[in-house]
Amino acid sequence: MPLDARVYLHDIRKACEAIQSFIVGKSYDDYKTDLLLRSAVERQLGIIGEALNQASKSQIDLPTKITDFRQVVDFRNLLIHAYTKVSAPMVWGMLEKDLPILRQEVEKLLADLE
Repeated sequence: MPLDARVYLHDIRKACEAIQSFIVGKSYDDYKTDLLLRSAVERQLGIIGEALNQASKSQIDLPTKITDFRQVVDFRNLLIHAYTKVSAPMVWGMLEKDLPILRQEVEKLLADLE
């Protein structure tokens, strides 16, 4: 894997770690009522989507190694270009269901490089 793809994978791992640190001990109600928390989480989700998109340009098989790759990248675009369609339940569901899977897959990809 080219160096630039690894850099993006590290960025994804850092963003996943940041999100997890933001929401530890938080509930959905905390999330939906805390603008700062929502903003921080959404910023990191945007980084994840953009980093995946950039990494896939140099690592062509990356989309086959990341569950719901296209949806993650598309969600970044939704956050940036159609933010009014983003809802708290949608994001919280992703945090609970999808983020742990993504982090695990990125960790595996990085481990395979070492």
